[in-house]
Amino acid sequence: MMYQGFLFDLDGTLVDSLAVVGTAWAKWGERHGIPASEILAFIHGKQAITSLRHFLPHADEATLREEFLWLEHLESTTLDGIVPLPGARTLLTYLTEQQIPWAIVTSGSFPVASARFEVLGLPRPEVFITAEQVKKGKPNPDPYLLGAQQLGLAPELCVVVEDAAAGIEAGLAAKCAVVAVNAPLDASHLKATYRLNRLTELSITPVGQGFRL
Repeated sequence: MMYQGFLFDLDGTLVDSLAVVGTAWAKWGERHGIPASEILAFIHGKQAITSLRHFLPHADEATLREEFLWLEHLESTTLDGIVPLPGARTLLTYLTEQQIPWAIVTSGSFPVASARFEVLGLPRPEVFITAEQVKKGKPNPDPYLLGAQQLGLAPELCVVVEDAAAGIEAGLAAKCAVVAVNAPLDASHLKATYRLNRLTELSITPVGQGFRL
């Protein structure tokens, strides 16, 4: 199969932010008496507002907004410990040099995603999909459908690169090919197109106007 573009998740796929995310949500959990283990078992790959609604099912929208802004500020200003994952910077640089279209499609908000992307030390791509741009986040296909649309490509010509079960499910639902990188056990039932242990294992062969994996 030949493809023409990439749609990358950010956290856990291109940057290692696990420790920062865990600390931020653990602090939030302390405010509400919710164990960190319970929170971390749910949030991976999902929009923050989705997780907040899950853990505060009776909260009104004003309260949820306040909680979201508190969490967003903490996550967007805590960058110590966030590092590029092996191969991320090299891969994105290679795609840019080969003029292979690529986009970021993240569940994070724009302030959080922007701060974390800067860790890669690369120019931001023209297509940068964040939580604010879609009504339904992962595992719904909407984020990846929007990413493909903004690249000007059919979803079937795009390769989604993901680490989380919610993101893998979203990519498959969008009819994209999905590369699952270091995916957790809760994603083992999802039939990703390719499975890799790390990003450095991804092999790309340019062919005409596209590429093969």
